[in-house]
Amino acid sequence: MVMGTRLEWSNATAVIVSTGLAFVFGYALTLVPLRRSGLPWATAVSLALAADTLSITLMEIVDNGVMLVIPRAMAASMESPRFWGSLALSLALAGLAAFPLNKWLILKGRGHAVVHGHHGGTSDAHHH
Repeated sequence: MVMGTRLEWSNATAVIVSTGLAFVFGYALTLVPLRRSGLPWATAVSLALAADTLSITLMEIVDNGVMLVIPRAMAASMESPRFWGSLALSLALAGLAAFPLNKWLILKGRGHAVVHGHHGGTSDAHHH
């Protein structure tokens, strides 16, 4: 959103780019430690997709939705408290929305539960 505002992109372009970047960086934050633990690319990508897709999707729906429904939030300048306040609110609400989803996924052995055993260079398979 910051890039879109700074570069005066349309709302649609800002939403598309920010959503794409959220997925890229979200997956990367999971992929890096998985690759460092020695997992092959295909396994690491599969685990990252399983761990993050639902959470990032929900967060992006809430984040972009809030920014779009607050009057003039997307049109506000970078110097405007409206822009930064709306952005902070949208990110906070997105995190709050994703928390119960992530908790439920972990309790069901899904989401980040599927990657936790691979962090730190060892996997659950090495402990048996």
